[in-house]
Amino acid sequence: SFYTRRCITEDPGWSLVTVPHLTELCLQHIAHNFQMNPILNRLLPEDQKKVVDRLSTSLPLTVTANIVSHEEYWKRCCMERWQVCDVSNYGDSWKRMFFERHLENILKFFIPNTTDPKQVLELIPLCKGYVRKLEIDQFLPPLRVDQKEESNDLSDTEDDAELGEVYMHHYNLKDLIPDLPHLEELHLTYGVKTCGMNFEWSLFNFTDLDCSNLAAAVKMCRNLKVFKLTRSKVDDDKIKLLARNLQYHPCLLELDLSHNLIGDHGAQALGKLISHSRLETLDLCNNQICHLGAQALAQGLAESSTLTSLNLRLNLVEDKGGEAIGRALLTNTSLRSLHLGSNNLSEPTAAVFSQVLAHNTALRSINFSCNHLRLDGGKKLLEGLANNKTLTELDLRHAEVEQETDFLIHQIVWANREAVRRRSLQHPTTEPL
Repeated sequence: SFYTRRCITEDPGWSLVTVPHLTELCLQHIAHNFQMNPILNRLLPEDQKKVVDRLSTSLPLTVTANIVSHEEYWKRCCMERWQVCDVSNYGDSWKRMFFERHLENILKFFIPNTTDPKQVLELIPLCKGYVRKLEIDQFLPPLRVDQKEESNDLSDTEDDAELGEVYMHHYNLKDLIPDLPHLEELHLTYGVKTCGMNFEWSLFNFTDLDCSNLAAAVKMCRNLKVFKLTRSKVDDDKIKLLARNLQYHPCLLELDLSHNLIGDHGAQALGKLISHSRLETLDLCNNQICHLGAQALAQGLAESSTLTSLNLRLNLVEDKGGEAIGRALLTNTSLRSLHLGSNNLSEPTAAVFSQVLAHNTALRSINFSCNHLRLDGGKKLLEGLANNKTLTELDLRHAEVEQETDFLIHQIVWANREAVRRRSLQHPTTEPL
């Protein structure tokens, strides 16, 4: 009593109110010693939050991954590490965002034979419950041991890709993918993003070993719904191997193989894949598919009951291929979107699609841009549209169609679109535009 009075007399600002509660002192101690003794789950919910708010974002993931589930903590981890954080791309989960981007970052900068594989293997048990999508837009090759003589440098030629086959393999996804049970989307590009002045063709080499490892990995990834392998110089032999492994996949719905080197033989393998799988979307934009490949895809399309979108933009299917796809659509009832832009198509293809537009009620969007349909082709399409009530998009830009014909076609398509919009307003459960 005497001591208290003395303190108050000597320090007018002193008060018992400033003394922290014992509970607060305990929570501070728990937060400070969390790495050694993470007892979060034994606390009351309100006390857990107070501890988590005090935790450092630099704590080892081995401590926090499977103990801290509070989104506020993982939001801090993300915001401190990355400038742009759009959590809506990650199912509105900050924890999922952190682990997906953290794993992606390790894989993008993994150097075979140099980086310790434990970096990935030790992360798997920590992240496997949260990783649903991986977007890896580069794979680094091993470091070159035997540097070539400067005078014999061939780095600016395709020959370098052949010389590099032996040592240019990349990280083996077979060591990772099967251990991610919730993985649903996989987006890959085999190449180096910022090679700058150190450009070599071999840095963009998707090797046979890479392909066989990847094929085995995606086959074992049983929940995979979306698979994208773009800008990776995937040729016929490689796509045939991948298609065989995907042919009876139980969940795969979307396959994007755009900007590769797939030709007719590869397209034949993909035609079989279309007819035997549950695939809904296939993107083959900017490949080397000619009429034989398009005919094989058309056969698969005729047998498919699930494919809703096919993109063949920037190939060379020509009229033999275009007519085959059109004939397949006389019986197919699932395809809703078709892109045949830049395929050297002309009036014979338009004639077949005139019949398609007259009878097919599933198609919603067709793109014929940058072809040579000309006056007669445009008139054929207009004839087919006379009684069509379902097509809501027909792109004829740079298709050499007469201006008046293009205007009349646009009026019909626009009326169809407006009718669908009005129906959706009257019946909200109706399919969207």
